[in-house]
Amino acid sequence: MIIYGKQLFLHILERRKESIKRIFLSKEIDKKLFKQVSNLGLKIERIDNQKAQALAHGGNHQGFLAEVDDFVFAKFESVKRGDFVAVLWGVSDVGNIGAIARSAWAFGVSGLVVVAKGVNAEGVLRTSSGAAFELPICVCEDGGSALNELRQQGFTLCVADAKGVSALEVCEKNDKFGEKVALVMGSEGQGVPQKIVQKCDHVLSVKMAREFDSLNVSVAFGILCYELSKINQKGKK
Repeated sequence: MIIYGKQLFLHILERRKESIKRIFLSKEIDKKLFKQVSNLGLKIERIDNQKAQALAHGGNHQGFLAEVDDFVFAKFESVKRGDFVAVLWGVSDVGNIGAIARSAWAFGVSGLVVVAKGVNAEGVLRTSSGAAFELPICVCEDGGSALNELRQQGFTLCVADAKGVSALEVCEKNDKFGEKVALVMGSEGQGVPQKIVQKCDHVLSVKMAREFDSLNVSVAFGILCYELSKINQKGKK
């Protein structure tokens, strides 16, 4: 698998260097970074921009490319062993999934479940800037069964919906809220099906100072995830 872009390249260089097979550079880099790359003991292949563009399929490679082990999604069993899981219902855009993966990793989410078909693994890895390497992400088509399993594992199921209340308000009324939480987010167009909303324990929403139609799903997730991460930390004390 070919990865490209400076941020993803550096992430793999620093945290997953054992997965690197070949190095491609189409620009000069500073001496310190070049030494770090050289220490891998791999041949550094200098290529022109035309070849770099071909390897990156026209993407913004920034002069940094590498061949690495294929990225594959995790199994659901590894995700449900955590204590703070995000479930993306019908979110298939790799840009949104990647952005959510970055926020999820930053705020302590233990695993991500994507309920969708045909999600591109390489696209998720690239847009997550490497966070997908650190965070177990699984893709499944039967979201209802996945939520049932999470409930059986002791998770409190929370779903994002415009008619919900703030996470902090729910926390104040429920002593055990935050110990094991699954946050369900829907796509911007369709949201989460009402039959799934009704099965969840709590309906949460982002409280805004001004009325507005909706936030981008990755932005809304980041806000709710931050709030829940603080509650989750309190629940562990």
